[in-house]
Amino acid sequence: MTIKISSAKAKSRRLQQWVCSKVSDLTGISWGKDEQIASREMGQSGVDVRLIGDALGAFPWSVECKYQETWCIPDWIQQAKDNRKPGTDWLLVVRKNRHEEVVIIDADVFFDLLKLIPYSKKGR
Repeated sequence: MTIKISSAKAKSRRLQQWVCSKVSDLTGISWGKDEQIASREMGQSGVDVRLIGDALGAFPWSVECKYQETWCIPDWIQQAKDNRKPGTDWLLVVRKNRHEEVVIIDADVFFDLLKLIPYSKKGR
């Protein structure tokens, strides 16, 4: 069964808004239209989560979101790299139906971040 384009765009928009909400919770900066954290409108070029001002300083990531059933990770990583804003690292958030969101980042960046966590605090 093929999904309608409008339904696919709605799913992608919801994923972008979910990321905006998470970034807002993390930074304490509100999100929405005309805010420092906003979801990019469908069809526009650039990152999927628009961050400006203090929001970009608090969350220095260029976010690409993909809500699809067929995953093309290498292509999406390249797209995230191509859309990366200066001074940020790329971050890919992916999801498919009946599955949780997954975040993909560069391995070196991941291990650099892990070094910042005290040894006794690593793990859940």
